Amino acid sequence: MSQNVIKFYRQSEVPYGVFSNFPFRPIELDGKTWNSSEIYFQAMKFAGTEHEDIIAEAATSKLAAQMGRDRSRPLRPDWDEVVDLGTEDSRLQALWERYVNRPCLLKDYVMFKAVLAKFTQHEDLGALLLATEDALIVEHTEVDSYWADGGDGSGLNMLGRILMIVRELLDGERQEKTCAHC
Repeated sequence: MSQNVIKFYRQSEVPYGVFSNFPFRPIELDGKTWNSSEIYFQAMKFAGTEHEDIIAEAATSKLAAQMGRDRSRPLRPDWDEVVDLGTEDSRLQALWERYVNRPCLLKDYVMFKAVLAKFTQHEDLGALLLATEDALIVEHTEVDSYWADGGDGSGLNMLGRILMIVRELLDGERQEKTCAHC
């Protein structure tokens, strides 16, 4: 039996285009409101600098992505450093090992925070993610081999992996609420 695979890339793709970071679905995170998870992610590359504030005001997610990829802006020095997921969240650590099986980098953790906020703060998105059940979720594009699959499956698909981790966390919360009424 083969596993169901859900591929997404463009935000206009129904119904899974919302798995992209580009749709304007505001999130509350780090004491601010961000118009999209992409804007948050790109701004965090420059946390605590004027560039964070400039990107936070981007008119579109696409513009934020372009600004965030501009290497004339000084990328924070710890962006590719390993972060400790901490022993207080053993479930996240176990899911990270299951789906990623390598240390979590700061950029991965920032993406995780953004995706978790998006799918917990928008009930409809959380329900759609949970409805994927145990499907393999893949950001499918040849233009990205880190966050996506590289178009041929050779990429890391980090966004897809993070979506599956968030799905499991949401499912765990749903089961806890159900059992609380048992």
